[in-house]
Amino acid sequence: MDGFTGLIVDDEPLLRRLLDKYLAELWPELDIVGMAGNGKDAVKMAQEHQPDVVFMDIRMPEMDGLTATRKMANFEKQPLVVFITAFEQHAVTAFEQEAVDYILKPVEMDRLDASLDRVKSRLTENARTKEAEIPYSEDLVDRLMAHFEHKSEPKYLDWLKVSRRDSIHLISIEDVYYFKAADKYTTVVTAEGESIIRTSIKELKSQLDPSLFWQIHRGTLVQSKQIERVKRDFTGRMNLYLVGCNDKLPVSRNFQNLFKQM
Repeated sequence: MDGFTGLIVDDEPLLRRLLDKYLAELWPELDIVGMAGNGKDAVKMAQEHQPDVVFMDIRMPEMDGLTATRKMANFEKQPLVVFITAFEQHAVTAFEQEAVDYILKPVEMDRLDASLDRVKSRLTENARTKEAEIPYSEDLVDRLMAHFEHKSEPKYLDWLKVSRRDSIHLISIEDVYYFKAADKYTTVVTAEGESIIRTSIKELKSQLDPSLFWQIHRGTLVQSKQIERVKRDFTGRMNLYLVGCNDKLPVSRNFQNLFKQM
């Protein structure tokens, strides 16, 4: 599969790098011609480079992925689009049996590999027939936009009431480095130190945005934006390091697939 080009679009730098690494292993012949952090920049890059395939996040600042896709539908060369989304399976049923594929966050190698097989098949067929096949329709994108706009938004936690010594404090979810299970409580770690909440990790996970907090251990949830690097020690164990935090967090074997290529 030589001669094809791709564009990666996601507002999370870590996810862009991770997807780039996955693609380098699964499809080394694909030339990634650019990476964008929002739909507006993605449209400009797609217009300039005319990629064959775009890996497109849906929720982004300035312009969302669906709006960017609609604009690309007006290009003379329309790229195939693979949507990257944090929505659960029931929220993406509109994608099924269509020319647009989707991958749920966090991106898994097996699911990406299956999607790439579909993309390669489409590109090969288009090249063989020499037809300017429309990889998606504006009608499809309209239906997808309506699907997401009218669906009630999941209500995730924005603030936490935490205990520090004899007082109660209110902290923003975005200030949290990670959550760690501690007996019947959960420890909340921020730049200000550690606090306690009376909520289990299991219950807390259901209240947090899955694109923002990733589970790396049965008792640990970390904020993806704070991840700096993942490193294996001499025993082969994987540990995670956060920006601005000196703690070393072990990644259990069950969750190492999130960082296999890092």
